[in-house]
Amino acid sequence: MPPSLHLIPLLFVSALALTSNGLGKTHQITVEAANVDRAAQVVEFKVPVNAMEFGRVQDKAGHTLPLQISPDRTARFIVPAQSAGEVLTFTLVAGGEVGSQGNQGVEVVRHAGRLQLHVAGKPAFAYQMDKEALPRADIKPEFKRAGYLHPIQTPSGTIVSDDYPVQHVHHHGIWSPWTTTTFQGRKPDFWNMGKKTGTVEAVAVDWTWSGPVHGGFVARHQFVDLSAPKPVIVLHETWEVTGYKVDVAAGGTPVQVFDLLLTQVCATNDPLVLPKYHYGGLGFRGRGEWYGKDKANFLTSDGETDRVKANARPMRWVHLSGAVESGTAGLAVLGHPDNFRAPQPVRVHPNEPYVSFTPSEGGEWQIEPGKPYVARYRFVAADGVPNRDALDALWNGYAVPALVRFETLP
Repeated sequence: MPPSLHLIPLLFVSALALTSNGLGKTHQITVEAANVDRAAQVVEFKVPVNAMEFGRVQDKAGHTLPLQISPDRTARFIVPAQSAGEVLTFTLVAGGEVGSQGNQGVEVVRHAGRLQLHVAGKPAFAYQMDKEALPRADIKPEFKRAGYLHPIQTPSGTIVSDDYPVQHVHHHGIWSPWTTTTFQGRKPDFWNMGKKTGTVEAVAVDWTWSGPVHGGFVARHQFVDLSAPKPVIVLHETWEVTGYKVDVAAGGTPVQVFDLLLTQVCATNDPLVLPKYHYGGLGFRGRGEWYGKDKANFLTSDGETDRVKANARPMRWVHLSGAVESGTAGLAVLGHPDNFRAPQPVRVHPNEPYVSFTPSEGGEWQIEPGKPYVARYRFVAADGVPNRDALDALWNGYAVPALVRFETLP
């Protein structure tokens, strides 16, 4: 388990009463009531070494949820839904295979050129590692790219992302380049790769993990200035991606949930200056059939559905969807409140199925040496028409941790 997983917002444990001789006692977790509905909450706490046999938590009605215990004895489970004003109580119980995955949990599998993440035995999304794995023969060398997520699938298996679309060949599922920049007096563009002034390269996958509750990987990228006499590395970027096994969450709809924690640090003693601009940063490109003014549907955290009116407005979350063979499917992008300039402005394209969380819309800023840029996002893929209340609950569960009380009872 990567040590930085604790940076992903989790439910905080206010009191930890486990002791090394507490295995024979009852260990109870209480998730306190909140004034908002919450969904897909990740609960975290520590267990003693001799309690590693615990594999589940059980609620008062006898329903159980899988528990995953990492080597550092950090235990995690997911509360699918909690209504406003509701107190939830769970008890740790033995049984279940702590290290199980496959059909029961989250599994990361290496294939040629990609990492595939499965949830409950079904593909959820893939991380592309090979820039030579192209969907068409007519893609020019300057557009070749790796280090992004595609395809992204709903619980039914419907793909909601696109890769190398003909309208914008440089768009890729979920990806994170900057557009208008200044570096050492030059102006590399890491988004519009056709300009040949900048690119983002996949460097390595450092580790992967799987388990009954969560699985994922940590990968490294580098932003390269191609406008210099010789290529110069501008930023080192780390992606920590975590997928979760979430039972049916708010609204009664199955969901595919995964998080991205990205960190960018300067590779030289010079800052990357980011002038005011209307896109660049975290981007999501929707399914190819959704291209056109009337093909894609948008819903924002403030209830806006008009893509023109929604453009450039700050949002806690945005949902992009469209018609598929089975009806409707889509993906929500949830921004964390700790992100720079949160809630960040979002670029909503007037014709194309893509959105970009772009803090540069708020004015010029810099990524400075010794001051990492850190951003967190959660993604929710689902079938069906989006439900605003359900998406609010998912954002609350991700971004506003509830108070958790842990007790060891006689």
